[in-house]
Amino acid sequence: MDVEYHEEYVRSPRGVQLFTCSWLPPPPSSPKALVFLCHGYGMECSDFMSACGIKLATAGYGVFGIDYEGHGKSMGARCYIQKFENLIADCDRFFKSICDIEDYRNKSRFLYGESMGGAVALLLHRKDPTFWDGAILVAPMCKISEKVKPHPVVVTLLTQVEEIIPKWKIVPTKDVIDSAFKDPVKREKIRKNKLIYQDKPRLKTALELLRTSMDVEDSLSEVRMPFFILHGEADTVTDPEISRALYDRAASTDKTIKLYPGMWHGLTAGEPDENVEVVFSDIVAWLNDRSRQWKPEERVRTPPEPVNRHMERSVLAHGRPKRRSSFLCGLGGRPHQQQSRM
Repeated sequence: MDVEYHEEYVRSPRGVQLFTCSWLPPPPSSPKALVFLCHGYGMECSDFMSACGIKLATAGYGVFGIDYEGHGKSMGARCYIQKFENLIADCDRFFKSICDIEDYRNKSRFLYGESMGGAVALLLHRKDPTFWDGAILVAPMCKISEKVKPHPVVVTLLTQVEEIIPKWKIVPTKDVIDSAFKDPVKREKIRKNKLIYQDKPRLKTALELLRTSMDVEDSLSEVRMPFFILHGEADTVTDPEISRALYDRAASTDKTIKLYPGMWHGLTAGEPDENVEVVFSDIVAWLNDRSRQWKPEERVRTPPEPVNRHMERSVLAHGRPKRRSSFLCGLGGRPHQQQSRM
């Protein structure tokens, strides 16, 4: 099946030009549900997550992504996160503008978060607990492992200078690409992707990630939406036990976790092709079981913030559904719990 790919720029309330993209089943097919991509720290959507977009669109889903401020093709200081809440607000605003398209209002909507994007997905759920019908969480960043948590004294010292030198790249870190992506050919392709940030983390960015992880960890019991966690057992970037903590503590009645023996952090982009196919097969099966057409009265109307689209546009499709000035809310899911290993 051919897939339609679109790119578009929107402007945030802070005046920052943000890159967005989508993968859609070709006309006259209408997506059976909507999937919204939340990429990881330093990553981007158009190239790095293209395999995800293509595979899910081929399976019949409408897939939409946004590069966070300072990431990928979006404007802003490279990989500088001044406030994590700004990132959440940008995603919330853009994703809901898609859900408000007339042809999409009654479709199921799912979040898809990889690594740091898992934290983004969980915080989007917390921001509006009844809006999302579920989430795919791939090696999510939802708790700081005790193995790497910095000493409180170190955090205190860094906090005292974060407003003085917020953008300084002074936080030591190992080469995540080497430890995240198993397949050497794919690893080299990722390393050559100039849109991916590969320098040291900026001081304020590192502290924002730490604070966000601790915040998410403290609120795991508030997670109520259906979710599917996928994690490689050999992941050394995010600890699989952290995903286990989310599974155990979440209040969701429909929750599934699957651990993949021998697989690393980059389940969808860094594993051999046969492993990637297994992972996406599991994702599509989970989505298929939970996708439905909602009745209009099952969604509650509330007004969204307008999205400024008077920006540069590229590869826009003709006849794309018209955007409206409201979005719709709803809650999906049914009692279901599952744990599995390959």
